[in-house]
Amino acid sequence: MRIGEIKKEARVALENKWGFAVLLTFLLGIFTFFLPNLIDFFLLGGKDEFNGAERNLSAYIFSWIINGFVYPITIGFSWVFLSLIRREPQEVKNMFQPFLDIGTFLKIIGTTILVWIFTVLWTLLLIVPGIIKGLAYSQTFYVLKDNPGISITGAITESRRLMDGYKWKYFLLQLSFIGWVILAVMTLFIGFLWLTPYMSASSAEFYNEIRQAKNNDSLEA
Repeated sequence: MRIGEIKKEARVALENKWGFAVLLTFLLGIFTFFLPNLIDFFLLGGKDEFNGAERNLSAYIFSWIINGFVYPITIGFSWVFLSLIRREPQEVKNMFQPFLDIGTFLKIIGTTILVWIFTVLWTLLLIVPGIIKGLAYSQTFYVLKDNPGISITGAITESRRLMDGYKWKYFLLQLSFIGWVILAVMTLFIGFLWLTPYMSASSAEFYNEIRQAKNNDSLEA
């Protein structure tokens, strides 16, 4: 499983799907960046306050609640690309799948919080262990999609199992996009409309590959 092959498979999956992928990315930006900042803007009373005011605790709490509420859209976005990699038909509404079931929604929120806590605790020990654990937990939300009945800790544990022996490769996969990221920034971030789907499809393909590899190892054992 080479990084180049993973990225190639991602590009193949995106053929004739780029318009759909760009639209999803645009909507993701609207719901996870523009709307939360617009709400902040009006809550703080306008431009001057938004740019320079010291926020009180209630403003921070409300901001966290808004961001926590919209974060599952990010997970739904990644799930759509996992389905695209598997050649499953998808629609825009599938990005909002986490909101269709309250149990799924709450599980995503709980998983996000627990992964964050675990990662922070490891980072407090040393930066490197925190990064390693962050990589180990990186497949957790894909595991949730494939195993709706799994517990939060079960999904985290499965992610760690899948990433055993693959953390460095995943890190290199993400690092391989650094040149494209720089170019996307130079286009005033417009390039991210295409880069984000490419990265998301590649990450989904990576998960598919390691899942199959681990399952094959289990069968051989």
